[in-house]
Amino acid sequence: MIRKNQNIISQLQAAGDFVVMQLVFLVAWWVKFESVWKSNPIHLPIKTYYIWSLVFTLITITIGFFVHFYTGKRRKRFSFEVFKIVQTQAISMLILLSILFVYKEIHISREFLIIFLGLNIVCLIIYRYIVKISLKKVREKGYNKQFVLIIGAGRLGKEFYNNLRNYPELGFEVAGFLDDYQAEHTESEQIYKPILGNTNELESIIDSILIDEVIIALPLNAHAKYGKIISICEKAGVRVMIIPDYYEYLPSRPYFDNFAGMPLINVRNIPLDDLGNRILKRGFDILFSLAAILITLPVMLLVAVIIKVTSPGPIIFMQERVGLNRRTFHMYKFRTMKVMPEGVSDTQWTVPNDPRRTAFGELLRKTSIDELPQFFNVLLGHMSVVGPRPERPFFVEQFREDIPKYMVKHHIRPGITGLAQSKGLRGDTSIKDRVQEDIFYIENWTLLFDIKIILRTIINGFVNNNAY
Repeated sequence: MIRKNQNIISQLQAAGDFVVMQLVFLVAWWVKFESVWKSNPIHLPIKTYYIWSLVFTLITITIGFFVHFYTGKRRKRFSFEVFKIVQTQAISMLILLSILFVYKEIHISREFLIIFLGLNIVCLIIYRYIVKISLKKVREKGYNKQFVLIIGAGRLGKEFYNNLRNYPELGFEVAGFLDDYQAEHTESEQIYKPILGNTNELESIIDSILIDEVIIALPLNAHAKYGKIISICEKAGVRVMIIPDYYEYLPSRPYFDNFAGMPLINVRNIPLDDLGNRILKRGFDILFSLAAILITLPVMLLVAVIIKVTSPGPIIFMQERVGLNRRTFHMYKFRTMKVMPEGVSDTQWTVPNDPRRTAFGELLRKTSIDELPQFFNVLLGHMSVVGPRPERPFFVEQFREDIPKYMVKHHIRPGITGLAQSKGLRGDTSIKDRVQEDIFYIENWTLLFDIKIILRTIINGFVNNNAY
């Protein structure tokens, strides 16, 4: 019943948000005017505040419908919902402040509005996360499904079907395939789902069985059939999507541009190419690195003293690395090895029981404390808190020839930690696997993604068993 009517789901989502915001109003009122932190014994009656909070709630829900917050999101990442919550709340508060100004309602507490806005954002994010997880579990059990028809039982169609089976929480089930070359597909190649007919039977099949989405997975030489297929689907009110035969050359989240009046696919869409995103990430980097330096300053001072006492040579080791746009910079680390001739460390990997290490240096490398000076690299703009790890020029020249897409990582600032490192790909691990994780991060960056990687790095710990 729910699956057949997306409007019901949208209305339930809006109703849920309404209830959450009304409960948040009561909490905000208590915090501001009733709790031990209350600072204003004389205030407007609760009825006045409730009326304006109700106006704010209705504005928020209305804007939510306009920005497609209440549409189906089973294919969306949770970061989409977080962004929409912050967006709708911020816009609604600006509108409410404008209304209060017009009505000359000057006695509404600004502190209350700040508390109300902050709690709304936090509570809605928590509520929506619980809903998303609950819906995933419901779909995994076979409820609230949507049915998919795949047109094309060749390589593309089979690969899409096999991938879709790995995500039962999305709630999609393949009803079958359509293919014009059925004789070429043996029973073993039909991958557990029947070929229901050929493309000429599409209209009758849509009329006879319930289909929510049609996926076109045909090779390039069959593009002449696309127009008729799309026309039939749109006539029947069925959504249609196309898997391009060259999808392996596209980013995980393709971006369409317009040039000379024609749509173009950007084969390497990078969110951080956007000026607003760059400013947001840079601002976060500066604030986070300043906080990290202040918190870890006693540790860094102690480490500096121990290095100076236990081993002759400089406290800080500077090494040339390749960073943003293939520009080189000097990365700072606490020195963990004996002083070596200039250039030696630039062309050699560390190995188990490396004789170049100092006794204290081994501890620093294992616990990643030697990386702490890199927060100064972040402040100087050489690095970011989160990003692909930078490498030495000597090895970059090797990897660019041996590992496909290796140089893509230099489209953004390198990081102290990254998606690969948060998953344990550190030290003596596969460079190819690390590059794949780096590219996924670059193409899917959000500020929430950065925070998630930082939290995962902290939770998993800083001890690196692969560090020599």
